[in-house]
Amino acid sequence: MNRYSCFTALAFLFMAGLSYAAMTDPATNIAFSPKLRENDIFGVGVRKKGPIKVYSVGMYCSQALKDTMSSLSKTADKGKKALDALCAGAKDFAEDKTTSFLLEMNFKVGAEKMASAIADSVSPRHTGNPADVEDLKGLIFQGVSAKGAAVKGTTIQFDCSSSGVDVAVDGAAQGNVNSTSLAEAFCDVYLDDNCVSPSMRQSILDNCCAP
Repeated sequence: MNRYSCFTALAFLFMAGLSYAAMTDPATNIAFSPKLRENDIFGVGVRKKGPIKVYSVGMYCSQALKDTMSSLSKTADKGKKALDALCAGAKDFAEDKTTSFLLEMNFKVGAEKMASAIADSVSPRHTGNPADVEDLKGLIFQGVSAKGAAVKGTTIQFDCSSSGVDVAVDGAAQGNVNSTSLAEAFCDVYLDDNCVSPSMRQSILDNCCAP
C-alpha cells in the first residue's frame, strides 16, 4: 500500500470513529453511548428550568438520516433546510424506523412533577386523542414512582415509531402508547422551533451537518 492509500485509509477510519464516538453534554458532563440498538447518536443537550440543569438528553436515529444531514449546511439560511430535514426525518417511521430520546437526570424530580412536565410539553403539539397524552404521563409516573423519584442518574427512554411511543425507566419497559401522532408530537418537543432543549438541536447540527 502506498503512502497516499495509507493516508486515505487512516482518514476514513478517523471519520468513522468520529461518527460512532460517545458524546458528552458539556452542561452536565453526562455521557451518552454512540449507539442505542441499531441507531446512532445525533446530538446531546440539556433541559433547563431557570438556572437548574434538570436533565441531559440524547437523540438516536437512523444512519440514513445522518447521511442526509451530512450534505446540508448548518449555517446556510440559518440552518432552516437542515432543521426541516431533521424534523421530517426523525418523524419518518417507515420501514420500522425508530427515533429515540434518552434522558438522564441531573437533578432530583418527583414522579408526578416529572410526568406532568413531559406531558405538558407534548400536549400542545399533539393533534390526536388527548387520552394518549394521559397514557404517556401514566407510564412515566409508573416507572419513576416505583423508585420514589427521578434521582440523579435515572434514565428515561422514549422510543418513537409507527407503533407510537414506548417508555422505559432505567432500562425497564413501562409500556406503549399506540399513537403515531403522539410519537410525532414527542419528536417535536425536542426538535421544533420552540423545543425544550435548544442546545441538543444545535448539537445535532454541529455533529451531523456540513459547515
